[in-house]
Amino acid sequence: MRKRWVGLGALAIGVTLLLGACSWMQPGSIDQLGADRVQTFEVVVDGPLTDELLAELEGYGRVTDRFDAIGGVLIRAKQSAADALAGLSFVESIGSPAMRYAHNCAAGINTWDLDLINVTDYGEPRDVSQNGAGVYVAILDTGLVENWRDYLPEDRIAVDYAKAFNSGQSENSAVADVPHLWERDTESHGTHVASTILGYRIKSLDSPFDVNGVAPMATVIPVKVLGNSGGGWSPGIAAGIIYVTDLKPALDDAPMVINMSLGGPYLSPLEEAAINYAIANGVVVVASAGNEGETGMGYPGAYEPVISVGAIGWVDEWIGGTGFWAFDVPEPGTDDELIASVYVCDFSSREIGDQDLDVLAPGSWIVGPYLAYGAATPPLWSRGMPGEYYFLGGTSMAAPHVAGTVALLLQKNPNLEASAVEGVLEAAAVPLPAGSRSVDDGSGTPVEFTWDTDATGAGILLADRVLEP
Repeated sequence: MRKRWVGLGALAIGVTLLLGACSWMQPGSIDQLGADRVQTFEVVVDGPLTDELLAELEGYGRVTDRFDAIGGVLIRAKQSAADALAGLSFVESIGSPAMRYAHNCAAGINTWDLDLINVTDYGEPRDVSQNGAGVYVAILDTGLVENWRDYLPEDRIAVDYAKAFNSGQSENSAVADVPHLWERDTESHGTHVASTILGYRIKSLDSPFDVNGVAPMATVIPVKVLGNSGGGWSPGIAAGIIYVTDLKPALDDAPMVINMSLGGPYLSPLEEAAINYAIANGVVVVASAGNEGETGMGYPGAYEPVISVGAIGWVDEWIGGTGFWAFDVPEPGTDDELIASVYVCDFSSREIGDQDLDVLAPGSWIVGPYLAYGAATPPLWSRGMPGEYYFLGGTSMAAPHVAGTVALLLQKNPNLEASAVEGVLEAAAVPLPAGSRSVDDGSGTPVEFTWDTDATGAGILLADRVLEP
């Protein structure tokens, strides 16, 4: 039987998401915290959680939460109990809860993304015939802002299944089942991610208009696993994954995708088991690669069964538009022309060791509803007044482009398993070789972006190629 230790000897504590900083704080040493303090462990057992196993575990500490679907528990015990717990014959893996945070950084301007991946061309009908109908996309994130109906199509949000787990408050508990907590977010990250998949409403002073989404007829299930600061813990994320997976039979076994625009420095035992459980039950899992650049990928994105997404930008993103929201990417005639028109964002995490990066999608300054410190609609922007929309860059923004494309693919072929979906995405991607691009930052100042093959995965996602017969 394999034994896997994760994060023991270091606790992921005191980590706060700093928007714009794009980094995680290093966990504190156990020596700094006291040689035998009580801490929380994630334990996954081999087989079901029987009363006998639970009784034996309780001999080492207090079991605070159970994850019966994956044979997992959270247990509060002294650090000195770790070796004994790991030595139990039925324990498969043990580790510390992992901090998770949203993979976005605030800045930037423009909306070129759906045009670049050939979902739609601005001002024209959609380039693909699929729209995501009949597919569920669970967004494990910060939830939605209270006035989400002002921006997102109400009939595309599965309010009856929306839920909150952990809410980012503690590593010691998985569930915080408070009614409507999922729609009490004040950070807006989850709302922005949802807007890429479904599209959103612009409340212009002159005339409201709609922005298209990757899969506008998909049904989104908001699952709050991050707190309103953008941070959370792996037990709550694992609980969210299990919850969504267990919904699938109640939804007539409809195709389902999970989007996780979040991550942290290592994969926790509960998270790994929950992802394996989801995939084994026909759920496709998509996650952002992380915003750590050369430091390496975040988890769960780096975990091989997950479809991980790095971020690219468009070389003319600061100068190629004709209006505030209307940016038209010229159609490249060849793959070489497409390759020449993009760059890998410097923040996009690179593969290190056995980490697995799958594909690249737009993640450089994507516009959407963002109340945290959003910019006003165009008439107010020029007057310096606060507003409701903002341009975010990060692999958080790249992931929903892929999750939405997966929804389109599953609408076309609902019986595809997760490994087959990943294979289709990678086979259809346009390989991006190592390179360098000089990008105008909008003021005439060139900014140099350079990358190697550890930053590119299979290459650039193009939705129309993914959906080819």
